[in-house]
Amino acid sequence: MKKLSLAVSLSVVLLGALSGVAGSVYDIPLKTLDGKDSSLAPYKGKVVLVVNVASKCGYTRQYEPLEKLYREYKDKGVVIVGVPSNDFGAQEPGSASEIREFCSSKFDVTFPLYEKVSVKPGPKQHPLYAWLTGKEAGHPGPVTWNFNKFLLAKDGKLLAHFESKVEPDSTELRQAIDRALAAK
Repeated sequence: MKKLSLAVSLSVVLLGALSGVAGSVYDIPLKTLDGKDSSLAPYKGKVVLVVNVASKCGYTRQYEPLEKLYREYKDKGVVIVGVPSNDFGAQEPGSASEIREFCSSKFDVTFPLYEKVSVKPGPKQHPLYAWLTGKEAGHPGPVTWNFNKFLLAKDGKLLAHFESKVEPDSTELRQAIDRALAAK
C-alpha cells in the first residue's frame, strides 16, 4: 500500500511538472535572448508588462512606444518584458542575435528581451504563456496575435490582458499601470 501511495504521489508531482504550468509566474524558467537561464523572479515587487513581440508585423512599430513607456516608468517600479514569437504569420523568423540587432538599431530597445518561444496553445506552448492564458491566472484566453500585453501586479498576479490594438501609450494601458503601481 505504501508503494502504491508513493507511486501515486510521484505521478501527481510529475504530471504537474510536465504540464508546464507553475503555481507562480515567478517559478517559470525562462532564458534571456542571450541564452542565459532566467525567470521573472528578479521582478518580484515590480509591475511587469509581458509582451509577445515580432520584428516583421504591422504592430512592430509598437516597440517605439513600449521603449518610451519603459524609460518613463522603469524608475517607478515597472518592467517591460519582450518575448519574441514566430507563431503568427512567421513574423519573427530571426535568430536571437538578429532580433537583438533589429531591436537595438531600429528602436533602441533597452527593456529585457527573452528567448523566442511559442505562445499559442498546444504542446509547444511555453509554460509562461500557458500560465498567462490559463484559468489559474484569472484572465483565461489565448494570445490572439503579436504584441498582446499581459499586466502583472507587484505580487505576480495577472491583472489584465490587452490585445494588440491597445497601443502602449494608450490611456487604457497607462491607467492600468498607474493603478497597479498605486496598489499595496
